[in-house]
Amino acid sequence: MTVLDQLEQIEREAPGQVQAAASLEEIENIRVAYIGKKGRLTSILRGLKDLSDEEKRQVGGRANAFKARLETLLAERKTSLAEAVSGKAAIDYTLPGRPFRRGHRHLITLVMGEINGIFQRMGFEIAAGPDIEKDYYNFGALNFPPDHPARDEQDTFYVEGDLLLRTHTSNVQIREFEKRTPPFKIIAPGRVFRNEAVSTRSYCVFHQVEGFYVDRRVTFGNLRGVLEAFSDDFFGRGTRLRFRPSFFPFTEPSAEVDVACFLCGGKGCSLCKHEGWLEILGCGMIDPEVFKAVGYDPEEVTGYAFGMGIDRIAMMKYRVNDIRLLYENDLRFIRQFR
Repeated sequence: MTVLDQLEQIEREAPGQVQAAASLEEIENIRVAYIGKKGRLTSILRGLKDLSDEEKRQVGGRANAFKARLETLLAERKTSLAEAVSGKAAIDYTLPGRPFRRGHRHLITLVMGEINGIFQRMGFEIAAGPDIEKDYYNFGALNFPPDHPARDEQDTFYVEGDLLLRTHTSNVQIREFEKRTPPFKIIAPGRVFRNEAVSTRSYCVFHQVEGFYVDRRVTFGNLRGVLEAFSDDFFGRGTRLRFRPSFFPFTEPSAEVDVACFLCGGKGCSLCKHEGWLEILGCGMIDPEVFKAVGYDPEEVTGYAFGMGIDRIAMMKYRVNDIRLLYENDLRFIRQFR
């Protein structure tokens, strides 16, 4: 019988003998018979030096692997027999259970849900759009000229051809315009992407809520009223807002909106860079060129649009000093917000 035949015989016989063992004494006898100092498997391993190179390759690794398996089988059977003798189970079912932490929503999800709820109570519907978008919906139909800096690869992640990762949720505005007939009020929360340097206040991924209302005779006063109502509900009644003239390709006139710093009460601190105000959103009346791009008559309908960064608002409200904390998944940070 060759050494390989001997090994195959041991592989067939030993596992069955271990499983059939009815006492700790039998387990020990099996161990000695196979892997003791003069055991059958031990003898094969000691004789490897006398084999040819080809036989060593065939027998060596296989014998060592089976030895490890046999040791595991012996230990498991020994534990099983010991428990049967002592009358104790491997698991003590009388011990109290281990408490499991209940999962909860992330701070961004909490704030997004709160913002959505406020606008839904004002009659806004929620709509969504794709993260990977065509240039037309992200830039072209929103009145971004071909040479606008936002189109530069330094600011936008391009996928291929005219596909890109959307830089704002304003793409939903155009998609909804194509499907609907005014009047309608919609908000579009979602994730957006910009090729920005990561720092304490900026990240390459963040979240926005785009809102827009289209009807006849919509005014900037309507827009201001909605934003003031949102501010009172979200930040607290009586929170002061400041509207500053600004420019966006898809709105005219345009404004940026600041809220009085709630940390210092407008007196100036490190959070507001000692200015007393914190920027929360951009807004304005929808540019007639945008209406023309989707087939609306700007002489018949008007509308407003606004967009706010959910991450920045969450940081302001909960006094988070580093936007990266929102994306690092540190449970010590996440569990602070319920």
